[in-house]
Amino acid sequence: MNWDQIEGKWKEYKGKVKQQWGNLTDDDLDRIDGRRDEVAGLIQQRYGKTKAEAERAVDDWLASR
Repeated sequence: MNWDQIEGKWKEYKGKVKQQWGNLTDDDLDRIDGRRDEVAGLIQQRYGKTKAEAERAVDDWLASR
């Protein structure tokens, strides 16, 4: 699966994103609107990760889909 598929079906996937990263609010997920860079940026902020760690977390999650 690639991110374009997730972005295209964001309404379906945002619940799964919230399950993985519960510190992201519904408002965050609505504002993100499927944009991968926004997901990684909020993970970085909310979880105190570096940009590389947040990107890796998104990549790992995507690989598990």
